[in-house]
Amino acid sequence: MPKQVVFIMTDTTRKDMLGCYGNARMKTPNLDRMAAEGLRYTQAYTCQPVCGPARSALFTGTFPHSNGVVTNCVPLGENVKTIGQRLRDQGIQCAYTGKWHLDGSDYFGNGICPDGWDPEYWYDMHRYLEELSEEDRTRSRHSKTAFDTDWTADMTFAHRVSNKALSYLDSYRNQDFFLSVSYDEPHGPCICPPPFNTMYDGFAFEDNPAFHDTLEGKPLLQKLWSGDDLHKDPAELHKSSTMLSLFLGCNSFVDQEIGRVLDRINEIAPEALVFFTSDHGDMLGSHRLQGKNAGFYNEIANIPLLIKPGKGSEDTRGVVVDYCASHIDITPTILDYFGLPIPKLLEGKSMLPQLQDPTIKIQEHVFCEFTRYEIDHDGFGGLQMMRSVTDGRWKLTINLMDSDELYDLATDPHEVVNRIHDPEAFAIRDRLHDALVTHMDETRDLYRGYQWVARSWRTDKHPSWQNTGFTRQRENEEYEPRQWDYDTGLPMKEAVRDKKLYDVKK
Repeated sequence: MPKQVVFIMTDTTRKDMLGCYGNARMKTPNLDRMAAEGLRYTQAYTCQPVCGPARSALFTGTFPHSNGVVTNCVPLGENVKTIGQRLRDQGIQCAYTGKWHLDGSDYFGNGICPDGWDPEYWYDMHRYLEELSEEDRTRSRHSKTAFDTDWTADMTFAHRVSNKALSYLDSYRNQDFFLSVSYDEPHGPCICPPPFNTMYDGFAFEDNPAFHDTLEGKPLLQKLWSGDDLHKDPAELHKSSTMLSLFLGCNSFVDQEIGRVLDRINEIAPEALVFFTSDHGDMLGSHRLQGKNAGFYNEIANIPLLIKPGKGSEDTRGVVVDYCASHIDITPTILDYFGLPIPKLLEGKSMLPQLQDPTIKIQEHVFCEFTRYEIDHDGFGGLQMMRSVTDGRWKLTINLMDSDELYDLATDPHEVVNRIHDPEAFAIRDRLHDALVTHMDETRDLYRGYQWVARSWRTDKHPSWQNTGFTRQRENEEYEPRQWDYDTGLPMKEAVRDKKLYDVKK
C-alpha cells in the first residue's frame, strides 16, 4: 500500500468561516465532511499571520525568523530546504499546484518551479495569468468581475488549481507521493461565479464584544491600525456589505473546488493522510481592525486545521482536539509519516502520535511572530516586532516597540480585557514570558536580545549584555558539513555551548 499525503490550504480563511466550527450559516459542506471523517483542531495557530511568512513555516518546519521569510516579498534563505526537497531526496514524488508566495517575487510569483517539486504540475498565479489575455488579467483582479456572466468557474484560479491536482492524483495513484494544493481564494478580489457571488447577500456577523472593543489599554499600533473604525458605531463594523458577501461566497466556492479534490482522493487514494488549513484569517472589523497585521487575536492567528489520518483512522472520525497545535509541526509530521528521521534543524514536533491517539498532547506552548507585513510597502505600520505565546488558555504578546498584551481565553474569549498589569495574572504572565524568551533563544531567533526581557512589568528579570551567554550554531547536517567552532577551528562538538571570550594570557 503506497504512502500518500495531500496538503490542502486556502488563503485568509477564518475558523468561523467553516460550518464545522459551529457557524451554521457558513456553507462549506465538503470541509465539514472532512472534519466528520477526521480530527478538527480548535486551538491551531499560524506562525505569522501574513501570507509568505506563514507558508515558510508550513513548508520548511522552521519559523520565519529562522528561514528568512520575515515578511512578504522576500525569498527563502538559500540554504533552507522545503518539505518537497527533503522528500524528493528520499525518492518520494512531490508536486505543488497553487499559490506559493515564497520566491521573493511579486504577489503572483515568478512562474518558475522551485527545486523539489514536479515541474509538470507546478502552477502558480504567474502561470495562471500567462494563460489569460491582458484584458482578462486585469479583469481577474477586480471584484466586480464576479458578476460578469462570461467569467465562469473554469476561468478562476481555484478551478484550474483543482484541475492540476486531479491530474496529478490520477497519474500517481499507485505511488508514494506528497501533493500540495494551495488556493488563493477566498483572498481578494474574491471572484466567484453564481450562485456563490450572491449567496451571502445581506449577511452580517452576529454582534459580540470584540466589535465593541474600544482598544482601551491596548497597543498604539492597534489604534493606528484601526484608523477611522476606532470611532465608528460597533454596528457599522459587522454590517452586511457587497465585499463581505463576495468574500464569504468565494469561501463557499473554494469549498466546492476542494470537494472535487477530496472526492478524487476518496476514490483513488482513500488511505491518504489529508490536511486542510489556511495561512491566516482576517479581522473583519473585530477589535475595530481590518485585514491582518501584528496581532495574535483569534480572528487572524487561530486558524482552521482539519486532518484526516487515513488508514486505520476509524477511531478518530469526528474527533475534536482542544490541545494547542501549530503550523510548525506540519513538516515534521509528514516526514514522520513517511518513516523519515526528523532533522535537528526543524523547530516543530511530529503530530503523528496524536493522529493515532488524540488524547496525547504534543505542545505545551505554541508561538507566533511578526516582523513586517511586506517589504515593498511603506504602510501597514512598517516594522512591528511582535512575539507571542499561548498555552491554550492564556495568551501573551510582546510588542517590542509598544505595550504588551495578556488575555485569559476562559473568562474573556473575545480578548477584550488586557490583563498585562493585573496582579492576579502576574504568575502566569511571567511563566509565559519565560517560555517565550527561552523559545527565542532555542530557535536562534535573529531578533532575540535583552529588549524582550526588559519589559516595564517584569521587575524580577534583569537584562544582560550577554543575554544567556550561549553561542548557538546551525545544525543542518543533512545538507551542510558540520560547522567549525570559532574558538578551536575544529568541527563543533556541541552546537549550543557557553561562549567564553578568548584569554590571550593562556
